Amino acid sequence: MPFEKIHSEKLAQSVVRQIELLILRGILRPGERLPGERDLATKMGVSRPSLRQAIADLQKRGLLTSKVGAGMFVADVLGSAFSQALVKLFSRHDEAVFDYIDFRRDLETLAAERAARLASDTDLKVINAIFTKMQAAHSKRNPADEARLDADFHMAIIEASHNVIMLHMMRSMFQLLRDGVFYNRQVMFAQKTTRASLLDQHRAINDAIQARDPDATRHAVQAHLDYVKSALAAEQKKAKNEAIAKLRLQHEKSR
Repeated sequence: MPFEKIHSEKLAQSVVRQIELLILRGILRPGERLPGERDLATKMGVSRPSLRQAIADLQKRGLLTSKVGAGMFVADVLGSAFSQALVKLFSRHDEAVFDYIDFRRDLETLAAERAARLASDTDLKVINAIFTKMQAAHSKRNPADEARLDADFHMAIIEASHNVIMLHMMRSMFQLLRDGVFYNRQVMFAQKTTRASLLDQHRAINDAIQARDPDATRHAVQAHLDYVKSALAAEQKKAKNEAIAKLRLQHEKSR
C-alpha cells in the first residue's frame, strides 16, 4: 500500500508551507509579529517541537526573524528590492519621481483590470471599506490619515488582482512612497481643491471595480495617475518659482 507514517519532520514541513503561502500571498506582511509559540502551535494543531523545527527552517530561509524579548516576526523581505544607494538616488532626482508615476500607471492599470474581473466578493468589500474610511478622513483638517489610506486603497486593489509577483513588487514600491522617497503625499493632500479631486477620482475607481467593469476601471486609474503627475509637476513648478521670487526679494532688499 502506498501509505507512509507521518513523521514530525513532515508535519514541520506542512507548517513551513502554510506560513510560506501566507507570506507569498501577502496575508502575513513584513514586520508583522507572529503569535507566541504556544498560541501558534494550538492554532495550527501541531506540537511545539514541530513548530520550533518549522520556525528554525523559515529563519534559515530569511523569511522570519526573531527579536529578543519581542517574539518572532515576518522578515523585511521587501527591503531587499532596492539597495539603499539606489533609494537615495531616486529621492534626489525628479526624473525618478515621474518615471515612478508612469510605472505605477502601467502596472496599476493591469492590476485594477484584473481586480475588476477576478476579485472575490470579500476583496470588493475590503476595497470599499477603505474608500469609506477615506471619505470619513476627508472631512478632517489633517490630511495625514487620508494620505495613508490612499496607499492602502491602491494596495487593496493590487491584492485583489491575485497576482503574487505584482503584489510583492508593488508593495515594495508603495513602501518607498510611504517613506516619502518619491514625493510627500501629505503636501498634495493638504491642498483643498487637489484633495477634493483625488477623492472624486478614488470614488470613480471604487465605483468601477464594484461594478466589475474592467474598461471603466482602467480609464479611472489612468485618469487618476495622470492627474497626480500633472498636479505634482505644477507643485514643483510653484516651488521653483517661489524660490526664484525669494532670491529677487532678497536682492531688492540689499540694494
